Amino acid sequence: MIVDSFLFYLHFLWGFEKKKKFKIGICQLKVTTEKNVNILNARNLIQVAAEQGASLILLPEMWNCPYSTDMFGKFAEDFNDLDSASSFLMLSEVASALGVTIIGGSIPEKDAGQMYNTCTVFGPNGELKAKHRKIYLFDIGKPLPGEVQFKESDSISAGDKPTVVDTDFGCIGIGICHDIRFPELAMACSARGAHLICYPGAFNMSTGAALWELEQRSRQDDSASAVDNQLYVASCSPSRDSASSYIIWGHSTVVGPMGEIIATTGHEEDVIIADIDYAAIQRARESLPLKSQRRDDIYQFVDLLG
Repeated sequence: MIVDSFLFYLHFLWGFEKKKKFKIGICQLKVTTEKNVNILNARNLIQVAAEQGASLILLPEMWNCPYSTDMFGKFAEDFNDLDSASSFLMLSEVASALGVTIIGGSIPEKDAGQMYNTCTVFGPNGELKAKHRKIYLFDIGKPLPGEVQFKESDSISAGDKPTVVDTDFGCIGIGICHDIRFPELAMACSARGAHLICYPGAFNMSTGAALWELEQRSRQDDSASAVDNQLYVASCSPSRDSASSYIIWGHSTVVGPMGEIIATTGHEEDVIIADIDYAAIQRARESLPLKSQRRDDIYQFVDLLG
C-alpha cells in the first residue's frame, strides 16, 4: 500500500513537470530530387520554427525524397548504419542543438531487407525516443476521376503497431498519412493517453481537397480525428510541386479538441506556429463527456497490443 501511494505521488509530480502550454511548429517543406538539398532545407526551417518559439516541431511525410515508389529505395536510410543515415543524423543533431523535440515527418527506412515509411521522434537531447512505421499503406484500387494511380505496397512494407511516445509535452500519438483514414488507430492512441496526434502526410489533389481537413477535424473524439477523440491533431504536408507526377495538396493544419482550425497554411512552402493548451482538452471533455456516455454494454473497443 505504501509503495502504491509512493508511485502515485511520483506520477502526480511527473504530471506537473509536463508542459501543458507550448508552441508547435509545422514545417511545410519543398521537396526536391536532391537529398542533400532537402536535408539542408529541413534544417533551416526547423531553425526558423524554433526561432519563432516552437519547442515541438513537426515535419512532412517523405520530406527527404520525392513521393514516388521508384524513388523510395534510392533515398532510404538504415538507422543502424549512422554513417549513411544523413537525414536521421540531421534530425538528432538539430534537436540537440536547439533543445527542441522533433516529430521527424517520415523518410524511407530500410531494415532487414524490408523498406518502411517511418517517422522518427527525437527529444531535446538528440536521442531517438520512438519511431512509427506507417501501418496503412496507400494503395489505390480503382482510381476516382482525376485520381492518380498509386500503390505504396509495391515498395513499402507495413508497420504493425500503434505508436504513442512520452515526451516533455505529454503523450503524443503518431500516424502517417493514410493512417488517418482509420479511426481505430486514433482511438488506440487516445486510449493510451495521447493529448495530441501528429500526422505527417502527403495527400494528393483529389483526396486532399475532399478529405484532408475533414479527417483531421473528425479525429478529435474517438474516431480518427480531433473532435471525435477530443484532443489536438497536427498535420504536416510537403508543399505542392505542380510539375510532379504526384501533386500534393499541402495545407498543413493544427486542429483543436472541439474540431476548430487553430492554424493552417496554403500549398506553398511555409512554417506555421500554433499555441497548444491542454486545458482546452479538459474543457471539451467536461462540456461533452463522450467517454462516459459510451455504451460498453453494446460495443467495446479492444486494443490488442495495449
